[in-house]
Amino acid sequence: MDNQFDFKKAERISLHREIGRLFEQGKVFISHPLRVVYLEQKPFSGATVSILISVPKKKIKLAVERNRMKRLIREAYRLNKTNLIKSLQEKDSGLLIAFLFIENKVCRWDTIEESMQKAIKILMEKTE
Repeated sequence: MDNQFDFKKAERISLHREIGRLFEQGKVFISHPLRVVYLEQKPFSGATVSILISVPKKKIKLAVERNRMKRLIREAYRLNKTNLIKSLQEKDSGLLIAFLFIENKVCRWDTIEESMQKAIKILMEKTE
């Protein structure tokens, strides 16, 4: 039985052609401290939504801090994705999403989660 809070490998964007298409044709909005690039398309992996998370070395110098931010963003997505996935499944649609961290310093969990909730709400509105 699939748990609604799982985060499987199929939910990650890994194909270069998907990444390229996402950044070439995708639409962008900002939910500070995240820049969100999204493209309405069924991912090749078969998942309803596939994501990519990026924390640039230029913004966060230490690898430990970059990895922590990626973990926080991934966890915030994992806990808040259910409504987005349900609404997309009803329309038999899919999404490719890139979450790009744009802040110059490490953020706290509550900031990341609030930003993720706002981003998912905007995504649901834009894909209706």
